[in-house]
Amino acid sequence: MKRSKLLTLLWTVLAALVLLTGAIAAPILCRPFYYAHIDALDLTDRVGLPESEIRRAYDEMMDYCTGGDTFSTGILPHSSDGASHFADVRELFLLDLRLLAVSLGAAVVLFVLTRLLRRRCAPILGRGPGFWAGLGLGGGFALVGGLAALDFNRAFVIFHQLFFPGKDNWLFDPNTDPIIFILPQEFFRNCALLILGLLLGGCIVLILWDFIRPKARP
Repeated sequence: MKRSKLLTLLWTVLAALVLLTGAIAAPILCRPFYYAHIDALDLTDRVGLPESEIRRAYDEMMDYCTGGDTFSTGILPHSSDGASHFADVRELFLLDLRLLAVSLGAAVVLFVLTRLLRRRCAPILGRGPGFWAGLGLGGGFALVGGLAALDFNRAFVIFHQLFFPGKDNWLFDPNTDPIIFILPQEFFRNCALLILGLLLGGCIVLILWDFIRPKARP
């Protein structure tokens, strides 16, 4: 089989993109992850609602953010600014899910083509795409995670300023958007930890795979 460094670069990018978008998609798609926080954070006592209503509010909000047509928060009222922020969130969530689907599809197509055309990855500096995807993505997010751990509140603000530039509708007034009560900052911190854990775990697997099974590189 002929070897190609371009193929190595393509697999590096695709592996990193699949891992990144997949890790971000985990807390978006795995609703039991949120449900586990209801008891863990004593939300029923803190919010004064039964668990069924908290789940309903969260589910209706997430249904909208993952592609639904109508924004709703169960029995909780919401303001136009609150709905506008979740419309922005919806765009980011759908972008991630679309990128995940596209990158997975591209990986399947590339895998089939390389087999048909009898091409293999050529090592770059002695290592394959798994190593470089894991090293680049893992190193970058380990740094980001370390900085965020120093001051999560500040990191939370910076995140919103970066992804919602020029907007302040993410600063909820609990009197008009009480859904903020069922989305405490501890939950978002744990979402960030889940994403970071999945990313770093995936990066370690990619790097180990490159060292242990070099002949199995794409």
